[in-house]
Amino acid sequence: MARIATKSLFTADLIGPAIADSFKKLDPRQLIRNPVMFVVAVVALLQTVLLFVGHDGLTTGFKLQLVVWLWLTVLFGTFAEAIAEGRGKAQAASLRATKSDLTAMRLLPNGDSYEGVPASALRSGDIVLVTTNELIPADGEVIEGVASVNEAAITGESAPVIREAGGDRSAVTAGTRVLSDQIKIRVTADPGEGFLDRMIALVEGAERQKTPNEIALTILLVGLTIIFLIAVATIPGFASYAGGNIPVTILAALLITLIPTTIAALLSAIGIAGMDRLVRFNVLAKSGRAVEAAGDIDVLLLDKTGTITIGDRQATEFRPVGGTTLNELAEAALLSSLADETAEGRSIVVLAREKFEVTIKELPAGSVVIPFTAQTRVSGVNFGDTLIQKGAVDSVLKANPGAGSTPAAVELRKISDEVGRAGGTPLAVVRNGRLLGVIFLKDIVKAGIRERFVELRAMGIRTVMITGDNPLTAASIAAEAGVDDFMAQATPEDKLDLIRKEQTGGRLVAMCGDGTNDAPALAQADVGVAMNTGTQAAREAGNMVDLDSDPTKLIEVVGLGKQLLMTRGALTTFSVANDVAKYFAIIPAMFLVLYPGLAVLNVMHLATPQSAILSAIIFNALIIPALVPLALRGVTYKPMAAGPLLARNLAIYGLGGLIAPFVGIKIIDMAVNGLGLA
Repeated sequence: MARIATKSLFTADLIGPAIADSFKKLDPRQLIRNPVMFVVAVVALLQTVLLFVGHDGLTTGFKLQLVVWLWLTVLFGTFAEAIAEGRGKAQAASLRATKSDLTAMRLLPNGDSYEGVPASALRSGDIVLVTTNELIPADGEVIEGVASVNEAAITGESAPVIREAGGDRSAVTAGTRVLSDQIKIRVTADPGEGFLDRMIALVEGAERQKTPNEIALTILLVGLTIIFLIAVATIPGFASYAGGNIPVTILAALLITLIPTTIAALLSAIGIAGMDRLVRFNVLAKSGRAVEAAGDIDVLLLDKTGTITIGDRQATEFRPVGGTTLNELAEAALLSSLADETAEGRSIVVLAREKFEVTIKELPAGSVVIPFTAQTRVSGVNFGDTLIQKGAVDSVLKANPGAGSTPAAVELRKISDEVGRAGGTPLAVVRNGRLLGVIFLKDIVKAGIRERFVELRAMGIRTVMITGDNPLTAASIAAEAGVDDFMAQATPEDKLDLIRKEQTGGRLVAMCGDGTNDAPALAQADVGVAMNTGTQAAREAGNMVDLDSDPTKLIEVVGLGKQLLMTRGALTTFSVANDVAKYFAIIPAMFLVLYPGLAVLNVMHLATPQSAILSAIIFNALIIPALVPLALRGVTYKPMAAGPLLARNLAIYGLGGLIAPFVGIKIIDMAVNGLGLA
């Protein structure tokens, strides 16, 4: 499967620009979007001023170290966001490379001639003509003609695709190349509003909006910051009561060690990286909300054809009637299918040759091929005095009235019913009015799809197969695939009603689609994945676009959404545990002089209050870049229920967050005192 080019972590061409962007993000107008890091910057600025004007008995060297590490804490936070955005910008560059100074042949108002204009001059509703080897100048829909189009610039897939007027494969994207024939396209986007333009802005992070969960967590972090600000502000009064004094420099530094700087610094990077991981799967999310919603999905709606099954029915068995031998039926089926270029026709030829060793290579000379039509629903071949036909059972019997009253017809209908109950499609074969038997066409369930549904069930997600097949066929395929439920003979209205019913029950729903008739359901679903090969209406309605047009990608999308939520939860757990540990690690040492009774709590035996606060500030700064790779790569996700998942996170990240500060601060304290820095 093709992938959009992506950058690995911490390459030289990413780190350089990210460092520069880290300083640009110190702009208060940008920094205020992260209130906790804004507070750290304000405190760092205050400490910088006190370095030159304060007279609090602390050495200049000690205060200088605090200033440096506080500013580094802010820069490490902005660096985490910058490196995440940098990876998105690198991916956007590969998309932007598909755009160039395109020109277009625009249809003049007289409707008879064309004029050459820059692609930037095109407006929605314009008609353009694109011929062989020309680049499509703008997003649009094919309104006339059919052509082979190379979309490698968008999808990375080298195999060309067919785009044609009407149907669900009419949408085309700017920057792709027509390889054969010519097509007329109606432009559907104004300059700067096309598919690529919007996707470039999204993967660059320029339009990434905070998700509801992210906003809620930000509010919580701001609340904790305010609480600790009030707590620190009251400390001078207690210190004075105890007969001592704590310098403002120490109090300001203490505030930074208490507030949740770790998760605040990484929160934005986690969200950006979540969209980045989707891009690496060739899925472009139109918002961070869509990625997050994918992680909370309760119900997954999947089309049968192309998603659960391989999309083309395959011949799996020949069932003779009326004394016909298997080889006789196989030979007739092969002859009727040699000129049939459909996937079903080719599978009949393969079955006859491989299983029954029919050696006929070509039709007899002078043969007349009978093409399949929607009216007759019968195809075949006529040579000499022999007429062989195959098709739907009722259509074949209608075309051969005399055959319908024979014992073979009774046997044929019985076999046809058995095939239908087994989830297959029966094709009758007749030669010169004599019924020979039935070809069993079967929807082949994709390899491994049943195991995928087991994974989804382990995630707590219910799967529903949607198909236009009759209930018997649908039930058979559903049982073989292992889905939890199915909807047979489904119409677009049925899909929409099902989604609304599930949402009314408080469940989040995901589905995929590619046709105009899927647009209402895609728009209604909480996660709507539109196929890139589909219509413009479908791509506009969905909140994600799959560039590979692989319907099974929904399963990966759900997994990536859950990984995003799990990463945020894991790092939040680590950060909170990390803060709790810092309180117990440094507060007893800091106030030991004022309250000697705290000696029993000074389990780390930190040397002095100055070394304790400096060690905590250094640890506070260094833990942020240490966690950046985890924030960008994401926590490894394994399908499991919510309870065991929570227990695992608490055991790994909760316990790790408690232990890390004790170990880290003690090591730094020993180094600080050994080097005489405090």
